[in-house]
Amino acid sequence: MLRSVLLDLSARPEAEREAALATLSAPEIISLAHDWQVWAREDQLAPVTATDNRPWQTWLILGGRGSGKTRAGAEWVRARALGLHANECEPARRIALVGLTIAQVRSVMIEGVSGLLAVHAPHERPHYDVSRNQIQWPNGAIAQMYAADDPDNLRGPQFDAAWCDELAKWRRAQHAWDMLQFALRLGHQPQCVVTTTPRPIPLLKKLMADEVTVTSRAKTTDNAANLAPSFLSSVLKRYGGTALGRQEIDGEIVEDRGGGLWRKSWLDQHRVAAPPELARIVVAVDPPVTSNTNSDACGIIVAGLGEDGRAYVLADRTIRGREPTVWARAAIAAYRDFAADRIVAEVNQGGDLVVGVMRQVDASVPIRAVRATRGKWVRAEPVSALYAEGRVIHVGEWPELESQMCAFGADGLAQGKSPDRLDALVWALTDLMLTNPRSPTIRTL
Repeated sequence: MLRSVLLDLSARPEAEREAALATLSAPEIISLAHDWQVWAREDQLAPVTATDNRPWQTWLILGGRGSGKTRAGAEWVRARALGLHANECEPARRIALVGLTIAQVRSVMIEGVSGLLAVHAPHERPHYDVSRNQIQWPNGAIAQMYAADDPDNLRGPQFDAAWCDELAKWRRAQHAWDMLQFALRLGHQPQCVVTTTPRPIPLLKKLMADEVTVTSRAKTTDNAANLAPSFLSSVLKRYGGTALGRQEIDGEIVEDRGGGLWRKSWLDQHRVAAPPELARIVVAVDPPVTSNTNSDACGIIVAGLGEDGRAYVLADRTIRGREPTVWARAAIAAYRDFAADRIVAEVNQGGDLVVGVMRQVDASVPIRAVRATRGKWVRAEPVSALYAEGRVIHVGEWPELESQMCAFGADGLAQGKSPDRLDALVWALTDLMLTNPRSPTIRTL
């Protein structure tokens, strides 16, 4: 009722709105400010039923970065704990809060700007007990924190509600989800809310196909009123229309390109936070054809060969549309930052000029010039095979590089553009894994 009244007020002149709001008492204003039914978008409000008017078991909220999915999850938990849902007989007594790690549960789901502590009015705010990894409401409801990285911690406890955040990032997603389902056994109708930016993982697809799952979707742009305008314009300009943008901005599940050389699952399966001892490090450079503002980027990738015989992608230092001396300095800076053994530079477009520009910046840097004589797809195939065998590991996440890899097609393009980052990656890994390190300075491939 209050929601419809406020919507009606929003269409009236400012003077009328101010006059109407001035009649409210301080407690009424506080109550209004924390009434989620008033302020939420429709996609942020909990569904009533699933298919065929049956009660839902899982509410899957798929959203882009900053789309308001975390706020929706926190508000749902608040409503369940306080018994604010009109269709609930009683408040939830035991609630599971599950994130990738305990640290992420605390920093995002509890303490975050849109977390549980922030969404409550002062008089209803729960007590936060960091030492016990739980929060407790004045009415006795308790929410306990769990790490999806340790699924067996969900053996034993039981709940009537759960909130799972960023499920698509969970490294042991299926195991953690299975353990949680066995624990959701209290109350009349145990339910679980999942808030995540989607990735094409099997568990997510299985949940979406389940008849007792309700799926809501939200784009980053849907929450524009609560985001910095500079952030929104920047990410839309940089990632709009790309596969990465469809996933991270539009909240779509982006499948690997059919018949492509790389799969996202290969990258995620072997990803590490830090490399082992490295025997050799190279910086690979794929220079742009021109140096104007509309030119392709200069691909700059740093990779190393581990003592375990596997290659490790350490950094993506790619820069766009710059003068030759600028990208040459960037490549040499990467060489110094990682104490690399040499720079590997493609010379097809610039010939001796490519090496000459870098020599002007620092004549002491060892450079191997490489020349492509075959198409991009043919050159990339043996490198792709290394990934399929688990012999190439990414240290951290490199979204733009990985987006190019998974979108790379037989036409030699990624999303209709030259794959500058991927080209540099291929040269780096070819030098480390597929080339005799003592081979001549000029190498054709």
